Amino acid sequence: MKKTIIVRGLAFLMAFFLTAVWMPPVTAKAALIDTSDNEVVISKSVPKGKTGKKMNVTFSVYNDSGQDWEDVEVRIFNNGSYIAGPNALDGEYVFPFEVTTGTFETKHLGTIKDGKEKSASLPARVRSDLAEGYYTVEIEVIIGGDKFTTREYVNIWISKSTGADDEDDDEKEVGFVLGEGQSTPYGVYPNVVNFSINMRNNGLSEARDVNVAMVLDKDTNVFPFDINDGNYDRNFEKIAPDQVVELPYSMSIRSDAYSGYYPIKFNINYRETATGTIKTEERSFWVRIKNKDKDDTSGDFNENDRTKARIVVDSFETIPETIIAGEPFRLILRMKNASSSIAASNILFALESEKVENSSIFTTASGSSSVVVNSLAAGEVTELTIDMLSRAGIDQRSYALTIKETYDSPEFKNASESVTIDIPIKQIARLNTGTMEVMPGNVTVGSESNVMFPINNTGKVILYNVMAAFEADSIQPVDTYVGNIKPGETGNVDVMISAVAATTDDGKVKVLITYEDENGDVQPAVEKEISLFVAEPEPELGGEIDVGDFTDVPMEQESFLRKYKMQIAVGGALVLAAAAWLMIRRKKKKARQEEDFDDEIS
Repeated sequence: MKKTIIVRGLAFLMAFFLTAVWMPPVTAKAALIDTSDNEVVISKSVPKGKTGKKMNVTFSVYNDSGQDWEDVEVRIFNNGSYIAGPNALDGEYVFPFEVTTGTFETKHLGTIKDGKEKSASLPARVRSDLAEGYYTVEIEVIIGGDKFTTREYVNIWISKSTGADDEDDDEKEVGFVLGEGQSTPYGVYPNVVNFSINMRNNGLSEARDVNVAMVLDKDTNVFPFDINDGNYDRNFEKIAPDQVVELPYSMSIRSDAYSGYYPIKFNINYRETATGTIKTEERSFWVRIKNKDKDDTSGDFNENDRTKARIVVDSFETIPETIIAGEPFRLILRMKNASSSIAASNILFALESEKVENSSIFTTASGSSSVVVNSLAAGEVTELTIDMLSRAGIDQRSYALTIKETYDSPEFKNASESVTIDIPIKQIARLNTGTMEVMPGNVTVGSESNVMFPINNTGKVILYNVMAAFEADSIQPVDTYVGNIKPGETGNVDVMISAVAATTDDGKVKVLITYEDENGDVQPAVEKEISLFVAEPEPELGGEIDVGDFTDVPMEQESFLRKYKMQIAVGGALVLAAAAWLMIRRKKKKARQEEDFDDEIS
C-alpha cells in the first residue's frame, strides 16, 4: 500500500513538472474587440497578415486635444509578459508577433496639429504557430517625450500561409507599383494630355527621400511627348506602406509621333531609412497616343542608312570630378566612331545644354559651343577638351548636355545624330543660426539654464539629421536632435543645460552643430559659442559652524560706515534739522532788533 502511494506521488510530480516546464505552442486566438471608441489610434481598415510572414500594423494617430502635439512617437506596447491583456479568449491574451529586438521599436511621427491626423505603420513578423483569426495589438502613443502617453487597441486578421507564400518569404521592405487600378491615359494630337499616375508603396516599410524621374528621350518612336520643362522629377519626403501618391503631368504630343501605345519609363530613387543608401527601381507606365499611322516603308529602304558612320560617347570626365554649382570646370569628351569599317569626316560637334527657366545650365568659357574634327577613322577615338561654366543657384541633381553631331561618310552626306550625357551638379550646404537665448545667463552649480536658437538652412540641399551639442567644463555635455531641415526652412533648438562646476574661464560654452549629407556622411561641425557663468551655491544660513574650518581663511572685517550706516543716517538728519532751526531763530532775532531800532529813531 505504501509503495503504491509513493509510485502515484512520483507520477503526479512528473506530470506537474512536464506541464510546468514543457508546454505546446499557444495557438489560441484573441477575440475581435470594438475599437470604435478609440479617440487617438484610428483603424480605417483591418491590417492583414500571414503566419510566419512580415506584416505592417497600419493606423492613424488623431489629435482632438485642442492643442498641437509635438514630438509624437508610436510603438507596439510591451507589457512585459505578452500574454496578459483585455478582450482575450478564455481570459488569455495571445501576442501575435515574434519577439525580436525590433518588435517594440519606437517610430517618430513629429508634430500633429490639433484636428489633424498622421498615418503610421509598425512592421512585425507574425508567429508561425497562430491559428487563423482575429488578434488585437496594443499601440502606445507617446507625446512630447513621455509628457503624455495613451494606449489603444488595433484589430488585425491573421491567415495561414500556403506553400506558394513560402516561395515569397523575402518580402521587400520598400517597393512601388505604378498605375494600379487606373485606365491608360489617352491623348489626341494636337491636344495637351493631362494625366496623373498613382504610385503605391507596396513594401513593408516607409520610403524616404523619394525621387521619381521620368526617363526622357529625343527619339519620337520611344517618347511621344514634347520636352518643354527642364525638370520632370517628382519628390516626396516620405511614403508610408500602402500609401498612394499622385504623379501629375501635363504633356503636349509631338507632331511626328505615330499612333500607338508607348511605355513611359521612370527611375525611382529612395532610402529605406533616413541615413540609408539611395536605392533605385525602374518602372514603366503605358500611355496611348492618337496621331498619324505609320506608313508602309518596306519598299523604300535606303541603302545609305546602313553605310553611315556611328559616332558615340566612349567616355567622359570632368576636372574637378565634383562640380559645384556656379564654378568653372573642364569637360573631357572621348568620342568614338563605333562603325567597324566606315570613316567619318568634316565632323561638327555642337554642345547644347539643358535649360531651367529658359536659362542654360552649362555655358562654354570661350563663348563657342562647337568643336570641329577633320576626320575619324572606323574604331578611332578623339578627345575633346572644353572649358565650361555651371550656373549658380540651381538644384543639386544631374543635368543633361546634348552633343549634336553633323558629319559626312563616303556614301552618306550631312548625317546628323545626337547623344546625351548627364553631368551631376553639387551644391554646398549652408546654414546659419539666429539669436541664441540663454535664460538665465548666470546660474549656480546644480541648477539649469534654457538655451534656445534657430538653425536656418540657407543653402540649396537638405540638411539631414541635424544635431546640436554643448560642451564646457562647467556643464554636463548634452546634445539634442533637430531633424532634417529643407532649403529655406528653419529648425529650432530648445534644450536645458545642467551646471556641474563653477566657471573658471571666460564662461564660454561651445555649441557644435553637425548634419549629414545625402549619402549619410556626417559633415564637419559648425562651431558657435554662448556665454553661461556658473557660480558656487550660496552657503545655507543656520546651524552650527565649526570655527576650526575657517582658521586659515582671513575674515573680512566690516567697514565702519557699513556697520553704523543706520546710526550715521539718523544722526545726519538730526544735525541738518538743528542747523535749519538755528538759522530760522537767527533771522527772527535779527528782525526784532531792526524793529526796536526803528522805534528808537521815531
